[in-house]
Amino acid sequence: MSSTEAVTRGATRLLLELGYAPMTEVPLTNGRRADIVALNTSGHCVIVEVKSCLADFRSDNKWQEYLEYGEEFYFAVDQDFPRDVLNEETSLPDITGIIIADGYGGEIIRPAALRRVNAARKKTLTLKIARLGGMRLAEQAVGAPAVTRSGSAVGLRSLL
Repeated sequence: MSSTEAVTRGATRLLLELGYAPMTEVPLTNGRRADIVALNTSGHCVIVEVKSCLADFRSDNKWQEYLEYGEEFYFAVDQDFPRDVLNEETSLPDITGIIIADGYGGEIIRPAALRRVNAARKKTLTLKIARLGGMRLAEQAVGAPAVTRSGSAVGLRSLL
């Protein structure tokens, strides 16, 4: 299992323990794809960006484009990630939370600040997550991509 897979798995397990329903690789309406998006029973949305190493973290210039989609935003890294970098004033603003994770679980070491999300954007994302989850389950059930009545295969991307 790669570092990215382990951190993703651990962060996902943490979100499950906290009562969220997480989903990985969720396309957003701005064309970006969030590593993990999780909803709780009240619709509170958490977005997690997984970083496999310091170079990956430092080269990410797109993470701010995720902020408008979730009430909380976290970076998830492994336990070997240099924590002094995460605490630098120029590294991350206070609005971002930090999760340390491995293949077995995770821990929030810095909570994210709560932000308000545009209601229409939140509804669109919630519906997109529901549809994506349904299509993923359908593909698992039939063992292949979903098929329309006309017999043409329908990929997940075309439905979202």
